[in-house]
Amino acid sequence: MAKNPFISVVDDDDSVREALGALLRALEFEVGLFASALEFLRSDRVRKTDCLILDVRMPGMSGVELQRRLVETYRDVPVIFITAHGDEERRARALKGGAVDYLLKPFSEESLMNAVRTALSEK
Repeated sequence: MAKNPFISVVDDDDSVREALGALLRALEFEVGLFASALEFLRSDRVRKTDCLILDVRMPGMSGVELQRRLVETYRDVPVIFITAHGDEERRARALKGGAVDYLLKPFSEESLMNAVRTALSEK
């Protein structure tokens, strides 16, 4: 039996992280929730992650820094950035850096799921 894709959500906002986790589990994905980039990097889920949903602005290491570190040290995991801050220059840099999508909060379930499907098809 094929395993369900593992999606990691890294967001310092508890309510966003929990809501995304509940949605993804309802769609039968395996999910890991992390409050910071460091928590994610220290977990055993880094190499098991099939898709990473990542907040752009977080205390400590930003989402963009985490993406860069993953590319340098582990592997190129598909990243979907989420943010409440509409910065077009940052969006362009993230997409140029290989992000699958860059969604502005609040985003629809449909836009998130379209981005997840795209990310998983790139694996």
